[in-house]
Amino acid sequence: MKSEHWRTAHGFPAHHGFSTRLGGASEGPLASLNLGRSVGDAPERVAENLKRACVAASLDPDDLHTVHQVHGAAVHRVTAELRGFARRSPRPEADALFTAEPGAALAVSVADCVPILMADPEGKRVAAVHSGWRGTYAEIAARAVEAFAAEGSRPAALRVAIGPSIRICCYVVGQDLADQFRGRFGVDVVVEEEGRFHLDLVRAIRWTLGRAGVPEEGVEVVPDCTSCEPDLYYSHRRDHGNTGRHLAFIANEFSPARPLS
Repeated sequence: MKSEHWRTAHGFPAHHGFSTRLGGASEGPLASLNLGRSVGDAPERVAENLKRACVAASLDPDDLHTVHQVHGAAVHRVTAELRGFARRSPRPEADALFTAEPGAALAVSVADCVPILMADPEGKRVAAVHSGWRGTYAEIAARAVEAFAAEGSRPAALRVAIGPSIRICCYVVGQDLADQFRGRFGVDVVVEEEGRFHLDLVRAIRWTLGRAGVPEEGVEVVPDCTSCEPDLYYSHRRDHGNTGRHLAFIANEFSPARPLS
């Protein structure tokens, strides 16, 4: 998939994408492909942006499942009875989604937090994870791996794509949080420069995945920092909260797009 709307990981076994801020209808600080409905954007612009993004990715919006994200570690399973009702079903509180249903697509919303996509080698079981600092500390990535294992997928065979997010260069935190992360994930997860503590969420997630049984070679990281690239990405921290939202999606079977009603 080549589109200004989406970035992808190379060689990933499932249909997927991490959205950029390009090619949309929104204006001002939310320009232009804002996919967040709760950031003060006009609903008709968000609907148009979603339509453009889904067409570019050949996604059916009725099968693009999301959750009400709460910075926790719960995993929501999309089952057969939810197929085709993504826009009309209540969104449960969770920060990860898992499915083994053919054709279902899963998406999480981010604007600095780390989007994580997972797939088994055949792309038949997939997961999408929203991992901010709270979810990372709670090891939500491991909870998603456990969902695969419960269905018979070996953690050692999983493929993981970590998308654009705020990176260690820009993510400065307080000493208390830095000490908590060093205590759980090792001293290398924080770099101290001139009295400022830079937290590496991606390193902590890779540590979590490794302990859950996912080998290093099974993990690909899209290197972009959302805070460093204002022309390409929204960033909640850089823009002091006045910004749009990205989506990261994964589907376990290619599903032709249908127009939004």
